[in-house]
Amino acid sequence: MKSIKICLLMFIVITIGACTNKAIYDNFQLNNRNECTKQPHSEYDACMERTNMSYEEYERKRKEDLVK
Repeated sequence: MKSIKICLLMFIVITIGACTNKAIYDNFQLNNRNECTKQPHSEYDACMERTNMSYEEYERKRKEDLVK
């Protein structure tokens, strides 16, 4: 019974941590998009393109870079 409680607690902690990381990433991307609005019109599209990576894609690329 004790091991089930420990496993459940670990699952909850990991799940909350993952949600927090995604929320931080999403907020960071939102701030970057807001900064894009301050760029000259000629640079706006390139700036927005850099902010379009989803959190899932970011995580995949980050893990690939760690392996290299």
